[in-house]
Amino acid sequence: MIRSIPTINTARLTLRAMRPEDFNRFAEIWADPQVVRHIGGTPRSRGEAWEAFLRNAGHWQMTGFGQWAIVLQATRRMIGQAGFFFRDRALGEDFDPYPEAGWVLAPEAQGHGLGLEAAQAAHDWFDRIVTGPLVALVDTQNATSLGLADRLGYAPLRRAEYNGTPVLLFRRNGPPTSR
Repeated sequence: MIRSIPTINTARLTLRAMRPEDFNRFAEIWADPQVVRHIGGTPRSRGEAWEAFLRNAGHWQMTGFGQWAIVLQATRRMIGQAGFFFRDRALGEDFDPYPEAGWVLAPEAQGHGLGLEAAQAAHDWFDRIVTGPLVALVDTQNATSLGLADRLGYAPLRRAEYNGTPVLLFRRNGPPTSR
């Protein structure tokens, strides 16, 4: 099954398919302790990053959606990733059957509104092309991602523990109504 990965442009960013030449940057981002502080807490080895990189490519092929590379247009440098995936986390029937949203930015890209810009563009695409409920899992200590989930229209579902970390589970049934 062949599926093309759309390219999305925003005012400052391009969301595009990850390419083989992106791998070193991908591995660099996931090896940074600041990046993984609220995502499991352990930097990824190059081998673990490679498995995740390939899993993302395969996800697009199998489901028609996945995670995009976030590229800063001014520098053409990959600064993170955003998009959707299935991951059976064994968190229950109110969470596991639905596509999960995720976003990750390199430390130098944080604090400039780029995460919201990228995640909003990805969600706008999802709402037009795939549609349906989405879920998200956020570490209870990750104030930035908690705020981003709220801005994207996610409602708290419940508290849980995932890999020994307290998390909040969220659900989004569609685009947020205007506030």
